Amino acid sequence: MSSLEKDIKINSGNVELDEKIQEWIDWDKNEKTLDEIKSLVLLGDYETLKKRLLCRMAFGTAGLRGKMQAGFSFMNDLVIVQTGQGLVTYIKKCFPNKVDQQRGVVISYDGRYNSRRFAELTATIFINENIPVYFYSKLTATPFVPFAVYHKKALCGIMVTASHNPKEDNGYKVYWENSAQIISPHDKNIQNSILKNLNPLPSSWKTEEAMKSSLLHDPYDEMFKLYFDKLQATIPPKFYKINEEAQLKIVYTAMHGVGYPFVQKAYEISNLKPVHAVIEQRDPDPEFPTVKFPNPEEGKSCLVLSMKLADEVGSDLIIANDPDADRLAVAERDSRTKEWKVFNGNEIGSLLGWWSVKCFKEAHPNVDDMKNCYLLASTVSSKMLKSMGKKEGFNFEETLTGFKYMGNRSVEFMEKGNQVLFAFEEAIGFMVSSNVLDKDGVSAAAHLGTMASYMKLKENKTLCETLEYLYKMYGYHYSLNSYFLCYEPEKIIKIFERIRNWKGEKDSYPSSIGNYKIDSIRDLTAGIDTSQPNRKPLLPSSKSSQMITFTFENDTVLTLRTSGTEPKIKYYSEYCAKPDENNWKEIQDKLKDIVDKTVNELLQPTENGLIQKSD
Repeated sequence: MSSLEKDIKINSGNVELDEKIQEWIDWDKNEKTLDEIKSLVLLGDYETLKKRLLCRMAFGTAGLRGKMQAGFSFMNDLVIVQTGQGLVTYIKKCFPNKVDQQRGVVISYDGRYNSRRFAELTATIFINENIPVYFYSKLTATPFVPFAVYHKKALCGIMVTASHNPKEDNGYKVYWENSAQIISPHDKNIQNSILKNLNPLPSSWKTEEAMKSSLLHDPYDEMFKLYFDKLQATIPPKFYKINEEAQLKIVYTAMHGVGYPFVQKAYEISNLKPVHAVIEQRDPDPEFPTVKFPNPEEGKSCLVLSMKLADEVGSDLIIANDPDADRLAVAERDSRTKEWKVFNGNEIGSLLGWWSVKCFKEAHPNVDDMKNCYLLASTVSSKMLKSMGKKEGFNFEETLTGFKYMGNRSVEFMEKGNQVLFAFEEAIGFMVSSNVLDKDGVSAAAHLGTMASYMKLKENKTLCETLEYLYKMYGYHYSLNSYFLCYEPEKIIKIFERIRNWKGEKDSYPSSIGNYKIDSIRDLTAGIDTSQPNRKPLLPSSKSSQMITFTFENDTVLTLRTSGTEPKIKYYSEYCAKPDENNWKEIQDKLKDIVDKTVNELLQPTENGLIQKSD
């Protein structure tokens, strides 16, 4: 019952807004968010109400993610109920057979505010439709949801998390029956189904009854054991003894998230020395009190406490998960400079990709076995795996940005009898083996620790030295990636349209940046690739996001794109050298110059008020 019991007079002068305000007052059963809207009405703040109620949060391939507050364009109980009703209706349409429906769904949640509440509301809606729910009883690392979908043969999986977003945010991530994240057309079909099921049923709010249902099952203990049995099987037996002998000291931070108990178990079954956990960040805390952004991808600014602990315990290696433990960051004290090097996602991907191939070869000494092996990376990630594949004999393929594409592509390869050894994206997301068809920071942490132990004990190399060894073997791959914040969507569109209509000429792109000539341009928003005979890109295009890639005559590749979950314009660049090119400093300087000139000429950050990422 709302604390604002007085009659609310709605008279905004906008018929559509008045209707939406009345809908919210009639439908919302959460006292806090109901009072938020009523208070805005009493204040006559109709401009804020327009922003909150006239624009609806769209369900996309990333599901839902946004700020937690009242309104149809934010994360709250009512939006979750509407989403759940739309999702269950779509699931029943896709699986009309009652026997199929008994396969159930998997649901879990992280340690953010409202995460368990949103998960319980979702579970309630499925139980009301007589569909069983595998509901994790404890906070769970995100990879355990797709893992359970696969092993329970469930219809879908739902993880309530906003990953590494600020504390004010939450999200709703959906996996399909193949255990990979949903892709089109499921996202569009779910969105349409939500819009047809907006009126919340009274039963959708009755979580207490549903959470006592016989249709509710807790998969935690079973999946916990099975996951680590499967992880253990991916590590060749000889490395267990090496891990035990190396006794590598590793500092670990969970970034106030859920990762610690899972990484702790991963190290135990791998015979790795227990991690030295950063106590202040070890346990879940929705306030994220020690970090401004709980995203280890931000670099040293997120690892201050980890570096302090490493100094205290005498560790030269740090690993970090993001709050839902599906990503992995790595830092190492360079033995030569004594400075901390925070590896970027491309560097970690190169190391773990090479290690995955090495582990496979340990178990499969027949060189012909590599012919059926695939390694994947997103199109904005390093091409290091491609260079490795040419020399080692495995197959490499790039996909659109996001693990939803790599996961679904992995399913297609596996259905044809191929093995997917590894996949990664530069945003510190790694899929080591096909046990989980999504990025998995827990298994990646175990394999990273195993690789570091082996290289120290058997090769007397640090990870920095191992990376240099790989560059000498496969060619120096140097990348510079960052982003600008831009909170005005119209401005972002204007920036990209200016690039597409260069110097006022329609459908014309830059032919050079500074004194660097552009060889080809791929625009996956407009569906153009000038390197192809028919000018059609090989990868799918989509008008819902901005993405343009420039390939320069010196083989530098630079991509500008918008984020699907944050107000960012991101840029990715890489120079791929041949193994005999040893002028690494010259390559670094040249790529930096190309990036600086591209950013200044195309994005015009000063003129457009863009905010540069700071570390």
